[in-house]
Amino acid sequence: MDTQELLQLDKKNIWHPCTQMKDHEKLPIVPIKRGKGVYLYDFDGREYIDCVSSWWVNLFGHSNDYINAKLKEQIDVLEHVIFAGFTHEGIVRLSERLIKLLPEGLDKCFYADNGSSCVEVALKMSHHAHLLDGQNRPKFLSLSNAYHGETIGALSVGAVGLYKSTYEGILIECLQTPVPKDIQDIPLALSALEEILDKEGQNIAAFILEPLIQCAGNMHMYAPEYITKACKMCRERGIYIIFDEIAVGFGRSGSLFALEQCGLTPDFLCLSKGLSGGYMPLSVVVTSDGIYEKFYAPYEEQKAFLHSHSYTGNALACACANAVLDIFEQENVIEKNKILSDMIAKEMQGLGEFAFVKNIRHQGMVFALDMVGFQAGRRVGLEVFERGLENGLLLRPLGNTIYFMPPYVITQEQVRYVFDILKTIFKQIQY
Repeated sequence: MDTQELLQLDKKNIWHPCTQMKDHEKLPIVPIKRGKGVYLYDFDGREYIDCVSSWWVNLFGHSNDYINAKLKEQIDVLEHVIFAGFTHEGIVRLSERLIKLLPEGLDKCFYADNGSSCVEVALKMSHHAHLLDGQNRPKFLSLSNAYHGETIGALSVGAVGLYKSTYEGILIECLQTPVPKDIQDIPLALSALEEILDKEGQNIAAFILEPLIQCAGNMHMYAPEYITKACKMCRERGIYIIFDEIAVGFGRSGSLFALEQCGLTPDFLCLSKGLSGGYMPLSVVVTSDGIYEKFYAPYEEQKAFLHSHSYTGNALACACANAVLDIFEQENVIEKNKILSDMIAKEMQGLGEFAFVKNIRHQGMVFALDMVGFQAGRRVGLEVFERGLENGLLLRPLGNTIYFMPPYVITQEQVRYVFDILKTIFKQIQY
């Protein structure tokens, strides 16, 4: 099948996510034939550096030899089995390994198959746990500028209007407290939170937040000091804490898990994306034995947590996830990333020579800047995206926020190439 035939059939039969399909009347969809390392290749042989890890999931490169081998081993043994009343070796190993990597108080794994579903599990479980204690707490609390997914519950606790506003009439009730803009803003943010808690604390089941980086919220980065204090205030009122580490877990924040930098252990930890290295849909909510015990009862007491997905605990996905943990163990990834992160941050600072570049920032292996001062309505981020493709870069700006979130296997030479191209593109951008 040649490129044109592929594109015609795509246009005829497919509705792409997070996409205004009319844009593709002028901007062709890019058909990808294969991937290797940081590169994706189209059907004409052109290569693109995957600067966004294919929606932040790919940690160790496309078609990673080691993950490939472990997936091939698994497919000849067991592809999937119902996870209600059955289990398999891969998920038992994976769960044990995750628990050992996490602090005390995160003791039980409950699996789903994508990030939004993972958030749904944590929301339902936290509300249900309060009900089992005789408390009806029908509301949730989240931060302004938050994003937690696009299913109904996950969308309810988000705050990015682009995704949420259309569906306001069918969402569950959630309160938003302001995320601090910077360190100086922390006292004001905590004061605003205290007002909400004084008024509504007894009605709130859980406080959900993305620790350190609000990724879909234009890569807003905020201080762990706020998280520590805000969560303490919530816990004093019996409110559970949910950390959404779907995007920032597995090394993205600079530590294996962002919670390590926040000085506390949440009641629920949501993990997905990098969990399987970008290979297979998989997510997990990790919670405490104490939460688990609330649901542990004879069948007739009807305390079971009834939430399920057909592909929960998929054996192929678990094989990939175990391979990902192997790589972390064998290759000292976090320490190597610190060296790479420092190098990328220096390259990023070089873009500050352009007057329209502001708020250059990074946290771990996430790097971002804002392009400001352009005429209202101008989609300068889209211009960068198009010029990036022309020069072999896959970028996907968030509005006018340009970010760089590459696979960890990117080399310093490849990084320099990316920023040389970005400088060339920025020179072509005019106010």
